[in-house]
Amino acid sequence: MNLTDLNQIRPLLERHGFRFSRSLGQNFLTAAWVPERIAESAGLEENTGVLEVGPGIGCLTAELSRRAGKVLAVELDRALKPILAETLAGADNVELLFADVLKLDLAQLVRERLPGLRPVVCANLPYNVTSPLLTAFLTAGCFESVTVMVQKEVAQRLCARAGSAEYGAFSLLVQWHTEPELLFTVPPDCFVPRPKVHSAVVRLRRRESLPAPVEDEALLFRVIRAAFNQRRKTLVNALCAGIGEVTKEEAEYVVKKAGFDPKIRGEALEIGGFAKIADEIGKILKPDL
Repeated sequence: MNLTDLNQIRPLLERHGFRFSRSLGQNFLTAAWVPERIAESAGLEENTGVLEVGPGIGCLTAELSRRAGKVLAVELDRALKPILAETLAGADNVELLFADVLKLDLAQLVRERLPGLRPVVCANLPYNVTSPLLTAFLTAGCFESVTVMVQKEVAQRLCARAGSAEYGAFSLLVQWHTEPELLFTVPPDCFVPRPKVHSAVVRLRRRESLPAPVEDEALLFRVIRAAFNQRRKTLVNALCAGIGEVTKEEAEYVVKKAGFDPKIRGEALEIGGFAKIADEIGKILKPDL
């Protein structure tokens, strides 16, 4: 069965009484080149274990199963269970798990379901939960790479550089853990139902080492969130507003000590600059350490 051919998809869905769920962000691919290229971009081998989230009717799952040692596909919508049982009947290296992936311990899941394999994520992500899913993948600390299709604007944010309009706190979270790369875009006419936005595929490769030294990673991201919660303000004003224990005078001292003009805005700083500022703030918050 060609799982991207509308002439075969429609009868399949009708036979099982399936209806698309807008709340689950369901859009199925209708262009065969897209799942093929996504799977090829993930760098899969026989020793690779893939976590896929939101397999839909299985068009990407089938491509992954041809290339990887095992695919663990996690799907929230149980209405897809009989459909996937039919479309993936011959894929012996695919395991289906019907659950909410955001409620799972991903590191434990990888240990138990993908033992001895090189774990990666490859998926066409539901766009309504992209950010929490990506955060879960990155903070699990067990995936060598994450290759996913997301909304094009999100992909641009993940890869954004300092000073650009797309650059923000989420860009820095992703770039702290990984090296992101935007691979290719996918137009709306490659889906059913047709979405209102363009999509893009990104690959996030886990860093071998962190991009900058920092004493307190949690404080680093407090600083980053403070800077971007009020991105129109100078970094000094954003820090004293966003980190309540720091006065304006202390914030100005910190920014100068880190080597920056007190009038600078957070959006102009690379991750290394935020790390320096976080370390200086740490000296104020914990002077005895």
